[in-house]
Amino acid sequence: MGKVLGFIEHDRTDFNYRPVEERLKDYKEVMIPTPVESLSDQGARCMDCGTPFCHNIGCPVINLIPEWNDAVYRGQWKEAFERLEITNNFPEVTGRVCPAPCETACTLSINDAPVTIKQMELGIIEKAFSAGWVIPRPPKVETGKSIAVVGSGPSGLAASQQLRRMGHQVTLFEKNEKIGGLLRYGIPDFKLDKGVLDRRIEQMTAEGVNFETGVAIGEDLSIRYLQNKFDAVLITMGAGAPRNLPVPGRELKGVHFAMEYLGQSNKNVSGEFYDEDVINAKGKTVLVIGGGDTGSDCVGTANRQGAKKVYQFEIMPKPLEWNKAHNPNWPDWPSILRTSSSHKEGCERDWNITTIKFEGKNGSVNKGSFARVEWKSDPAGGRPQMVPVEGSEFDLKIDLVFLAMGFVHVEHNRIITDLNLELDGRGNIKTDGKYGTSIDGVFASGDAETGASLVVRAIAHGRKAAEAVDEYLK
Repeated sequence: MGKVLGFIEHDRTDFNYRPVEERLKDYKEVMIPTPVESLSDQGARCMDCGTPFCHNIGCPVINLIPEWNDAVYRGQWKEAFERLEITNNFPEVTGRVCPAPCETACTLSINDAPVTIKQMELGIIEKAFSAGWVIPRPPKVETGKSIAVVGSGPSGLAASQQLRRMGHQVTLFEKNEKIGGLLRYGIPDFKLDKGVLDRRIEQMTAEGVNFETGVAIGEDLSIRYLQNKFDAVLITMGAGAPRNLPVPGRELKGVHFAMEYLGQSNKNVSGEFYDEDVINAKGKTVLVIGGGDTGSDCVGTANRQGAKKVYQFEIMPKPLEWNKAHNPNWPDWPSILRTSSSHKEGCERDWNITTIKFEGKNGSVNKGSFARVEWKSDPAGGRPQMVPVEGSEFDLKIDLVFLAMGFVHVEHNRIITDLNLELDGRGNIKTDGKYGTSIDGVFASGDAETGASLVVRAIAHGRKAAEAVDEYLK
């Protein structure tokens, strides 16, 4: 695969980004795609490993990474696309938002910079769209079977496309007014332009997937109705229950879950109507609690709205600062400090901070009280214990707080309660190892089953769940 000494002859080149002062004025994508001409050299860096760890350890959808790297190196772009679409329904999404565990598992990462796999993926699929190679692939034979898919995030979309291509009639239900779930209402446009979703939805519509939007299953239609009307039901509604922060003052106006904020911002950008109070950071001091990608997205959104100052606090210790090209934990995902494009737009970050309380005036938050903590090993071998640092308490004047501390489990709404679905110990939908729930004919996949995870992992589970449903219907 690639050029024999390509990894010696060519250095890795990373994505470029639009200038900060320019990109803060709009919500257009901040990342500049790598020109296809330079991707050939990057494909040449693929090493022809005896064991491609990128493929069999790093990538949840098991992309044929060495194969399409080699095809790009040789200028065989259509061949590269054909290899890519075998395993991934939405490489245009993962090529933008995936953290690329394939790259940290790349064999080059043992002691050098990995192959630019994410850039290659995005370059291939964008080339394919521009060349007209991405076309509808409706089934040649209809099975006469019907499936209802509940939730149009990455798992639901992937499962729906796979099931339709197998010849089944598929109806995908979404509670919001547009299809996309987390991809549309959770990820900001500056990371994932929604036109990227729309062109793929057009393909799926042409293939015969039926989309029903503005329909909340369990409220507008009962889950039992779906059981009676369809031959199988697949639940892919994500892990929608956010982790709360039960401290005094949580009820104050101006303290929001991150997804309330991000979803509303995305609706503002697309011009969608919403019947809720406006959340806007213009001229305000903003605190984001939680150090992950969702918190970073809040930072970027607040800066675009004109926030006066943005802070981001994390209760866990600051990760290892690592500026070398190789992976210190190869082939595993390294626990190192990551600075996103949003952080570089303006943000003061701090770690080992716990929240004591919020205070307010006239019902709105205007101050937070915090303290520093230490994490100490448990002598008994259990989890590290959080210990407050005596005398470390401090206050911070704030106008908005966004809670971006992750998700605890799937929402326990009427879809769950009406069917009395069995849950696992973490509160997610329990399955039998083949995506079947405790109710015959009802399946679950994606974050609703696994808990909150990566977009690429949700796609992988959606594809596998489609195979399980297909097998059940035969």
